Amino acid sequence: MRIIVGVSGATGVVMSLYLLKALKSFKDCEVHLVVSDCARKTWELETNYPFEKLVEQADYYYDVHNLAAAISSGSYQTDGMIILPCSMKTLSGVVNGFTDNLLIRAADVCMKENRKVILCTREMPLGKVHLRNMMAAADLGCTIIPPMLTFYNGPNTLDDQINHVVGKILMQFGLDYKNFVPWHGAD
Repeated sequence: MRIIVGVSGATGVVMSLYLLKALKSFKDCEVHLVVSDCARKTWELETNYPFEKLVEQADYYYDVHNLAAAISSGSYQTDGMIILPCSMKTLSGVVNGFTDNLLIRAADVCMKENRKVILCTREMPLGKVHLRNMMAAADLGCTIIPPMLTFYNGPNTLDDQINHVVGKILMQFGLDYKNFVPWHGAD
């Protein structure tokens, strides 16, 4: 399996580290990473980790301005793309085909090739423009997975919440994440 991970500048960039670590745990999963300029800044503001900790989890890392990268072409086979977190600016770029950087271009390629595109939109409250763009993305075939809190699985930590989101994302690719606690029903 070959998956592209895009990280945009919305809050919650540390979730991308959890996602990359999870993907790395799957033996036959090749990860291609592209990070926006704003995401790098948000990384510095929100985490105590060096940026290299994120990059080292990927098999391939691309500069967001390199529109000649392999993932910018539909002839380069992938299974799809995950953008976590997905800022409202990136969402708008994806919906409108405004491919001014590699992150949005890679999503555009996946959409035109009918590959999975998972957008983990991050904002609240959601305005009408955000909702309209999410609906447009869904209409274009994207799956919207906002990183929302969950309680049915008995989370005790922020790690538990993030692992739930990562598990929901990976389910879209048929991957069972060991740190995901699904609902088992009630008596």
